[in-house]
Amino acid sequence: MKKIVLGRTGVNVSRISLGTWSFGGASVSSNNQPVGWAGQTEIDSQLALQKAHEVGINHWDTADVYGNGISESIIGTMWNKVSRNEIFLATKIGWDMGSYDHWYHPMQMKINMERSLKNLKVNCVDLMYLHHCNFGKQDEYFEEALEVIKKFQEEGKTRFIGLSDWSSNKIMKFISRVNPDVIQPYRNVMDDTYASTGLKNYVEANNLGICFFSPLKHGLLTGKYTEPATFETGDFRKTVKDFADQKLIDKMKTNKSKLEERFANHPEPVMHGLVDALLTDVPTGCVLLGQRNVEQVEAAAQLGEALSNEDGDWVNGLYKG
Repeated sequence: MKKIVLGRTGVNVSRISLGTWSFGGASVSSNNQPVGWAGQTEIDSQLALQKAHEVGINHWDTADVYGNGISESIIGTMWNKVSRNEIFLATKIGWDMGSYDHWYHPMQMKINMERSLKNLKVNCVDLMYLHHCNFGKQDEYFEEALEVIKKFQEEGKTRFIGLSDWSSNKIMKFISRVNPDVIQPYRNVMDDTYASTGLKNYVEANNLGICFFSPLKHGLLTGKYTEPATFETGDFRKTVKDFADQKLIDKMKTNKSKLEERFANHPEPVMHGLVDALLTDVPTGCVLLGQRNVEQVEAAAQLGEALSNEDGDWVNGLYKG
């Protein structure tokens, strides 16, 4: 597995990194919204983690709210099989209000930091993200949230600080004040505002590490669906309207065939096109790819070589047209 230096962290991490959102299984939020992934078993998660280590995927990303701690706890069971020192371990904080009335209450952040360390069975994580940029209607909770996460770093509970959000514009609003070591924005070949928002230029000017999440748009881009999909209770994908769009599903099937033809010499032609296109313009970054079982880890192990500019432009054209 190809490695890169994750920006100013100076740490070598796999260009294809492991996203473990699905490891938390199906779950719902406090307002009864689906926020998990159905159909995941603990044994599949554990076997995927072990295989990831074997193939050199050394960057594992989780969050306190994935299954309300289940994802972190599964990772925490692995240290008798995998050396903790060989894994760059990232988690997140901010989507659990607890008994408070807003995100990022300092007391809840502290509670969840300690819970994460306990679940993961570590004294320190390598990277702790502010999970989103919703700091109140007037950003009134921002300063306290920043103070708390910096305190975590001072106390040796995290080595580095990160900033994440679905919106690159929101990240740009707060990035200079947070001064994160790593950012984690949403990006795939269909939904791509990395350059247009100025985020790309900021990352390069400040040597930040960058990790893109949901590179397959929750699996939709792979073209594996033939008709509108239905998902179980507690599965986040129930909220993604694109899964009900037959016209879009048909386009994804057509694009799948085109990727298979263009990259026929690659063992994973579709994934190569979709994922490695995101690496063409990112020298200090990686892609967080959800890998739910050994088979998916083995497929991920074939990726990580950035497409040429020509191939990258061709892939992007398929999904922007």
